[in-house]
Amino acid sequence: MRLSVVAGLAVGAVTLTLYSLFEGGAWFWACVGALLVTTGGAALASRFDAPKWAVPPLLLLATVVYLSATFAKEHTWALVVPTKASVLRLGELLAGGLTDIQRYAAPIPAEPGVSMLTASGVALIAILVDLFAVRLRRAALAGLPLLGLFTVPAAVLTDPVAWPAFVIAAIGYIGLLVADGRERLTQWGRAVLVRRARSVGTDKADSGRLALSGKRIGATAIALAVVLPALLPALSPDPLFGFGVGNGTGKGGNSIGIPDAIAKLSGQLSQQQNLTVLTYTSADDRPRYLRIYALDVFDGKKWTVSPLRGRPEDRVSEGPLPPPPGLGPGVATNRVESRINVSEDIGPLLFLPLPYPAVEVDVDGDWRTDQASRMVFSTRDEAAGLDYRVVVNEPRPTRDQLDTMDTPTPDSRFLTLPELDPKVVAMAERVTANGTTQYQKAVLLQEWFTRTGGFSYSLETKGSGGNALSRFILTARAGYCEQFASAMAVMARVVGIPARVSIGYTGGTKIGKSWSVRTQDAHAWPELYFEGVGWLPFEPTPAGGAGQGTARVPDYSLPRPSEVTPSADPSTGATSDEEDTTSQSPTRRNPRDFERDLGAVPVAVDPGMPVAAKIALGAAGVLLLALVPAAARMLVRRRRHALIRRSGAAPAIRAAWAELCDTLTDLGESQDPSESPRALARRLTEMYGFDAEAAEAVTAVATAEERTRYAASPPSAGPAAAELSCVRRALTGAVPRKQRMGALLAPRSILLRVRSAGTRVLDGFDRLEGIRWLPVSKGEAGTR
Repeated sequence: MRLSVVAGLAVGAVTLTLYSLFEGGAWFWACVGALLVTTGGAALASRFDAPKWAVPPLLLLATVVYLSATFAKEHTWALVVPTKASVLRLGELLAGGLTDIQRYAAPIPAEPGVSMLTASGVALIAILVDLFAVRLRRAALAGLPLLGLFTVPAAVLTDPVAWPAFVIAAIGYIGLLVADGRERLTQWGRAVLVRRARSVGTDKADSGRLALSGKRIGATAIALAVVLPALLPALSPDPLFGFGVGNGTGKGGNSIGIPDAIAKLSGQLSQQQNLTVLTYTSADDRPRYLRIYALDVFDGKKWTVSPLRGRPEDRVSEGPLPPPPGLGPGVATNRVESRINVSEDIGPLLFLPLPYPAVEVDVDGDWRTDQASRMVFSTRDEAAGLDYRVVVNEPRPTRDQLDTMDTPTPDSRFLTLPELDPKVVAMAERVTANGTTQYQKAVLLQEWFTRTGGFSYSLETKGSGGNALSRFILTARAGYCEQFASAMAVMARVVGIPARVSIGYTGGTKIGKSWSVRTQDAHAWPELYFEGVGWLPFEPTPAGGAGQGTARVPDYSLPRPSEVTPSADPSTGATSDEEDTTSQSPTRRNPRDFERDLGAVPVAVDPGMPVAAKIALGAAGVLLLALVPAAARMLVRRRRHALIRRSGAAPAIRAAWAELCDTLTDLGESQDPSESPRALARRLTEMYGFDAEAAEAVTAVATAEERTRYAASPPSAGPAAAELSCVRRALTGAVPRKQRMGALLAPRSILLRVRSAGTRVLDGFDRLEGIRWLPVSKGEAGTR
């Protein structure tokens, strides 16, 4: 029965590691209820000796009853008994939970379906752990389902599981192993030696010391697992940026994680450290957006990437890439070569940051191009530390050319939209009503977001899609680049312009001879498609936010000077001149002045801590930790000398004798328990050949201690601090240097105290295990 409870506690301990996957606490309380049901049922099954084969089905039935009563009680009979309707409702919630998990990035909103799915999974893990540890008596094997539960946050999240959660989970598993071993040992039979026997009639084997040893080993292993990676820089990942795990397909049947890139934008823009991600140089020395992902699927709540395809013939090493989709012969292009160097300290990244559209990529490794999106990816190599060459063939269309271009979509998915708020559709049509061509409508949309719509940049606003999209467009009108890019792409599709959202970095800041791109240059922007020129980036995000100082509005997307007139906000009726009379929007400046002003902003770039400095700091931390016992020993010695000088006879004598004994322990020479203080002083004098002064000093310390122990009246004065110092000098001078260094750097007296304190703590836990919840009859005790 006890082992069943410990198994449930172990599952609960590991379940705590899921905390960062969900919003709110609904999932937690649902899991607590599932654990109470499964653990209580398992304990009752053990108490009444239920058949082993029958316990898992019974626990599954109890779980179904619990889930029905919690999530579908309106369809149950008497609010508890499951019915066909309640089972169907649970199925609907299960399907909804699976959909939400695929749709959202962590932290996931704790919708009923998500909570029910999580509670069901935890209950299933608890049943498996009980089956292995309690029914089959294979506690070590029970670690497999626990590990499976633990790997969920470890695989989904980019950040590691917090060390307190890891420690709690590890203690849960070790506690399960200890409880299993204890029950096995108590079945060995009558004990020959009994530890801490409380009654003469005890006939159980003493498993206390073995259990205590197991706890010590487990505690040591957990401490090393937490402390050692923190002390060694090579074991402590500190990525500048990283992306989560998603779904997708890669080459040759391999899989590649397509990340939820939008979910990382807010973190990169708001983090305090602004570290260098990459540097690059270009032949014309102009900054360019570096795209990593092209998101083309909008499900109403967020943008995602279609499955990728990278055939062997799509390797970038096979030669020049095919012409970008949609680019016709009548448009001027600018062919520029760039050299990009990615930092070695970035997190795992299987995609190359590239300007668009790249036509040549010279990079080491197996990198392939997805023909539809022009994303370059690999299933084997990572971008960290790469130095590669890229040639881009930028289209340079004129406004007149764009005015005459049509927008037939290269794929229907670039116009596909879910059911939207009718007010959002009406707003898109109202904003673009004055545009006679698709290009003019695109410019009007960009102008509305950057100048006439009353929008502002803010990192406080989170989320996109669904209600968030409607709230952003219609009322809030404050957000960061992801909201602006998503909203403009959606509204462009509403008016018939193929659109997608790109994630990557802005062009960065000129530092010396190269351009430096940092974490806060992370950016999202929309790309719109025009037949004859292909995909073109637009910039709807207002200037002034973090990372937006290096954003640039493309020349072709600026209205003609004759078209820059006071324009009314379709939603408020206010003109642009009324909204801003003190400053000019970047979209109203001369494009050359705009680029020059942005490039001249002085920025102090933090290149990150060098590897050598990290190693030095790690070594310094290890050294400081190693010197803690020596520092503690010095403080103890000073405190005792202060007692000898300032306190009465009795405290001074006790302090002097304790210091003498600790000095002997540090030097590897301890006192024999049967040896009197006077005999110890005589032995030390003869063994180490003390001179007269040292012999007199050690005799004075020993005599004072002896009189304190045995004399009818204690001495009126204790030994002087100078006498104790004399004895210490004599002892350290008589031993080899190796012993002196050991006594100085690793004093055994301090280490033994730490060990003793740890033993007392573990003994306390050991005594707690002896507490019984219910009285056990003699007959029952004999059968266990």
